Amino acid sequence: MPELDPEDQKIVTLARSSRARVQAAEGAAVRDTDGRTYAAATVALPSLQLTALQAAVAAAVSSGAPGLEAAAVVTGADAVDEASVAAVRDLAPTAPVLRADASGTVVQILEPTA
Repeated sequence: MPELDPEDQKIVTLARSSRARVQAAEGAAVRDTDGRTYAAATVALPSLQLTALQAAVAAAVSSGAPGLEAAAVVTGADAVDEASVAAVRDLAPTAPVLRADASGTVVQILEPTA
């Protein structure tokens, strides 16, 4: 993997912290086009199920974010859930989605498909 931009490293760190804070399956963070960041962890309630990335995108949208520059998810899974990527693409068709392992090492960067 190429070295990350400091702003991308920041959202990976935020995602990792969100996951660790509540011992969730995943943690995620997004950066909006104004540079603000939003972090979230997996939501697993009987009446509401959200991936961490869906929750972070929802936080950005509910705060009035006009778009996203990048997204990061920290997970033990081998891939980012399709619904999570779709949530990012709804708001930001060209934003990269970084997948990192529990240590915060980025193992995949999902770029938009043409």
